[in-house]
This record gives sequence, structure tokens and C-alpha cells, in this order.
Amino acid sequence: MRTKDDEKQKSIKNAVIKLILERGFHGTSISKIAKLAGISPATVYIYYENKEEMMRDIYEEYAYEVFEIIQKRVTSNLTGEQLIEIILYEYYYYIMRNRETFHFTEQFSNCPSLQKGCNTLKVPTSLNNILSSYKERGILIDYKNENIWALLIYPIKAIALNSTGYEISDKAILREMVTIIQNSLLL
Repeated sequence: MRTKDDEKQKSIKNAVIKLILERGFHGTSISKIAKLAGISPATVYIYYENKEEMMRDIYEEYAYEVFEIIQKRVTSNLTGEQLIEIILYEYYYYIMRNRETFHFTEQFSNCPSLQKGCNTLKVPTSLNNILSSYKERGILIDYKNENIWALLIYPIKAIALNSTGYEISDKAILREMVTIIQNSLLL
């Protein structure tokens, strides 16, 4: 029995992301993934049972990656302003540093045929618990967590996707959005 190699698996993931962005789901085959990854098609099946499973696994890994980064930075002892600022800036800079991965997860999340059988992406419980504690302490307005996350995520995503990441106006727009969101959510 052949063993798994982290470098080969990373090569497979990189090939999947590149091919999906270039050719879409139906234009991406196991043989094309293997060729781009520099391995045999049989090797791909050591890591993934089939193409759909592979896509879902890679999607879930990268879709949750940003939450893991945010989770490491936020604690319940931050001010409300700091909490919102950290979440927004971490999300923005994650998108800017991981554009291909982010676009892959966006493309996957908008493809109904790929989502079939895939768990709906949910914000980790620990992050929702932090929001709840801020609401209980009277720091955040008592909106549903799903709405708070929508206010936090979608405007920043729009800014990041339209940003070059270097222009002073991009940073000013981001800073202004942070202020708007803070004003919208803090008591």
C-alpha cells in the first residue's frame, strides 16, 4: 500500500485550484490534475476517492482557513472597536494574500452541483460565542450572529475584490468601512 506524502497532496491542491479557476469544474479532470501536479492519476486516488470528494475537501479546508486565522487573533477581552477591526482587517488581508484560494472557494460556494452533499459553511462556534459574549456585555447590538457576520464579511469582500492592495485610496476605503461597521454594530 502506498503512503501519503504532504508535498504531493499540496501539489494536488494547487493543481485543483489552478485548473478550476482556468477551466471550471467540468474542464478539470483527474488526469489534468495529476499532470499539473507532476504525479500519476492513480496517486490522486490515494488522497481522494473521487473528484467531487476532492473538491469538497479542498473547499472546506480553505474556506475555514480564514476563520482559523481570525480565531487566533480575537479574544473576549478586546474592546468592541478592536474586535471588529481585527476581524475586518484579517479578512481583508487574507483575501489579498490568498487570491487564488479565495476565488476557488467563492467559485465552489456558488456552484450548486458541487455543494450537493457538502456541509454548509458555518462560522466556528468559538467565534459565534465571542460575538454572543460581546452582545451579553452590552458592547455589540443584539443582532443575530448571521447578520453580524454578513455585515462584517460582505463589505470587506467587495473592497478586497476591487482593490489593488497598494493604493492609498484602497486603504482609505477600507478604514472608512471599518468605521461604518463599528458604528453599525457597537452600542
